[in-house]
Amino acid sequence: MVPVPVVLDVDTGVDDACALLLAARHPGLDLQAVTCVAGNADVDQVVANTLTVLRTAEQAGGPPTAHIPVARGAQRPLLERPRPARHVHGEDGMADLGLAAPATAPDPRHAVELLRDVLLAAAAASRPITLVPLAPMTNVALLLRTYPRAAAGLSRIVFMGGSAGIGNVTAAAEFNVWHDPEAAAVVLAAAAELAVPVTMYGLDVFYDVRVSRSRAEALAASASPVARLAGGLVAFQCERFEADDATIGDAGAVCAVVDPGGLTTRRNPVRVELSGEFTRGRTVVDTRPDALDLERDSRGVAPCSVDVATAVDGERYARLWLGAVSQPPTA
Repeated sequence: MVPVPVVLDVDTGVDDACALLLAARHPGLDLQAVTCVAGNADVDQVVANTLTVLRTAEQAGGPPTAHIPVARGAQRPLLERPRPARHVHGEDGMADLGLAAPATAPDPRHAVELLRDVLLAAAAASRPITLVPLAPMTNVALLLRTYPRAAAGLSRIVFMGGSAGIGNVTAAAEFNVWHDPEAAAVVLAAAAELAVPVTMYGLDVFYDVRVSRSRAEALAASASPVARLAGGLVAFQCERFEADDATIGDAGAVCAVVDPGGLTTRRNPVRVELSGEFTRGRTVVDTRPDALDLERDSRGVAPCSVDVATAVDGERYARLWLGAVSQPPTA
């Protein structure tokens, strides 16, 4: 298997941490860079959390991570104030596990500059990148509008966000899109203009990849630093939500890059609602099959058609993730 080159854009975050562990350790992925943005926590905390997770992945006998640049990006949405989700992810954004501060420093470049450099290099090498935004898409919007030439280095965008049906932070909107809806709208518009394929891994599937409390506790008792961290993250969610299992959330979007056969998608035009009093931040997924209805719509069809995730093999993806984080440490 030739590893898929990927870049993750994160707001680490409990489930972002689960995704980072998978991306850093799965042999089917070649993690090229990680960029950080405000979302679940403030951007400086996100950078610290991200560096900590990558250091842990390497300590457990996984591939070296020191060569993977981690860059600080946007510290706030394009228009809104930052609205961190500490009630979900803990005061430090990563389950309040009391992990030591990272000894490594982030890349000196801004996240948008790092994305530009990595993507232009990928284009020159004819080895395009799959960009996986697991956070508000502020960095990605700034990239595509400031350096559109960098899109030549993109294979596709697989983002965690939105929904064809339910919301979570509001009745209509999912957190990542709600936190910066203008950025999400810009990314979809730019993707249409630049012919970049997009997959939306949204709330319709987000909660369906789950790990049991008992499995999390077994991981947390392991000798492997990665397994202990993974188990602690899942156990934290079980405790916080008083449940016998918990979603690995964002990690499911990374699973979909490794194993796309576990995800069912439907191609639909998608827009982001920017002005509704009760629906701001909603991803409006156009499922109308009747061409006459489309013709009568004075606003026309959304220019960006997206592969919208509609179903996931949750057990398959949970096994994939567990396999990556459960590998024993090497001597």
